[in-house]
Amino acid sequence: MSFTISGLPVEDFRPLFTLDTEALAARGIIRRVATAKPGFPCRIGLRDAELGETVLLLNHEHQPADSPYRSSYAIYVSEAAVETWSARDTIPSAMRGRPIALRAFSDEGHLVGAEVAAGDHLEIAIERQLAAPGSAYLHAHNAAHGCFVARIDRVET
Repeated sequence: MSFTISGLPVEDFRPLFTLDTEALAARGIIRRVATAKPGFPCRIGLRDAELGETVLLLNHEHQPADSPYRSSYAIYVSEAAVETWSARDTIPSAMRGRPIALRAFSDEGHLVGAEVAAGDHLEIAIERQLAAPGSAYLHAHNAAHGCFVARIDRVET
């Protein structure tokens, strides 16, 4: 089964990159400098920020469905991001080397399945969750910290 993994749209965050610290703070956003790699995974480019790169730490509603599973959490976005990462049947670097919690949702935004996978087992887990009855799409989260990483959609062939 083919799938597409997509980062968040850069257009949604680009206006924030030019704001000063005070304007960001008024929105509950913190500008940070990446001090470790890995450690500051960008949800736009789906890669870890380079040492010294500036990132924004903000709350993002990744599950806007009008259901009990509506959800938001802290994420990083890199101010160096220029385009949204999206690829078919490819795992981005931000999902390699970390345990990933996959959450399968129905069209109505209800949780219908979940599992944790890492390394070479991730592709198989994605396919299994997308094939599950009622599964419309997946959300990938860092298993340890719980933060949203990316959306995964089934590719109809």
